[in-house]
Amino acid sequence: MRIERATLDDAEEILALIKRAFGPVGEQYGDPELPPLTETLDEHRSRYRDHVVLKATSDGRIIGSVQGVMRAGDTCEVARLVVDPTRQNEGIGRALAVTIESSFPEARCFELFTGHLSERSLALYRSLGYTEVRRQRASDALTLVWLRKTR
Repeated sequence: MRIERATLDDAEEILALIKRAFGPVGEQYGDPELPPLTETLDEHRSRYRDHVVLKATSDGRIIGSVQGVMRAGDTCEVARLVVDPTRQNEGIGRALAVTIESSFPEARCFELFTGHLSERSLALYRSLGYTEVRRQRASDALTLVWLRKTR
């Protein structure tokens, strides 16, 4: 597996991966309108202007991706950490998370959110040193769990 910065040429394949990976999440929360599932290719491509978008590849195929962007002050927002559903539990998500953090040496804090029922994601983030800082009800079925890690 290789992790490197993605380019606009990768956008279509990464967006398709995001939709495959978030499909079961949408089903889990009974919400087919989650932002990752409704994002258009143009919206996705616009993220490449100000986000670092990483891709994990194996045998010439993108099997994972993550995005990061600096926000106010010294905080990096981590988003859209996805792994191909057929390649989960191989350490790809962990490797992407570590690599996105190292892509922002100026960041003192990293923040992200996931759904309250996403136990595997929550366990991964906690094992990487993230702690819960707040919960935000997004709908009757979904509560967002915000996590933060400080260097």
